[in-house]
Amino acid sequence: MLHTFSTENFHTTCDQLAAADPQLKFIISTYGYPPMWTRPNTFESLVHIILEQQVSLASALAALNKLREKITTITPGKLLTLTDEELKACYFSRQKTTYARALANAIQQRQFVPKALEKLPDEVVREKVVALKGMGNWTADIYLMFVLRRADIFPIGDLAAVNALKQVKQLPKETSREQLLEISGAWKPWRTVATMILWHYYLSLRVKDKSAETAKIKKAMSL
Repeated sequence: MLHTFSTENFHTTCDQLAAADPQLKFIISTYGYPPMWTRPNTFESLVHIILEQQVSLASALAALNKLREKITTITPGKLLTLTDEELKACYFSRQKTTYARALANAIQQRQFVPKALEKLPDEVVREKVVALKGMGNWTADIYLMFVLRRADIFPIGDLAAVNALKQVKQLPKETSREQLLEISGAWKPWRTVATMILWHYYLSLRVKDKSAETAKIKKAMSL
């Protein structure tokens, strides 16, 4: 049986994690429960994740919204009708244009079937995602967490999650990847939910100075 989270168990899981980890308890006590960030299993969601690679969430959402304005419904077929210049006008870089087209072609040719991934184990999903052009482990992690709602993922390549973990645990900046993974191992089998608590902490700290921007970022994560 696949291990997932849902609206029914999300807050209970947060409570369980808080009971076992003083820093996660501090976050929830101070800032409340995190949002349960999820997205539908669609081509649009995958394009959104591609756009989020190595840029701010606000920038990625701006590009996604521009694409929506251009083609209304974001489908593989419609995206493939756009020229390089049209995608550039939607704030797609040359690389992300290549990645989005590769994804669209893979879906059209039935080489990559998002709905079929819902029944596959985490590592099999990861293999299929990273086999696509321009998709790495971070992309696979976000897809597993947000779209498939897999409960036990810690995205070691996500700077916001890693920096929040270092800050709340008062770890040195040079703390190794292996040490961070070991610390996150204490949250098994709910590392995804623990990560959402960390993201909530990271974003809540920014509220003091940039409340409007943070609200936009939280919205961007949920779209």
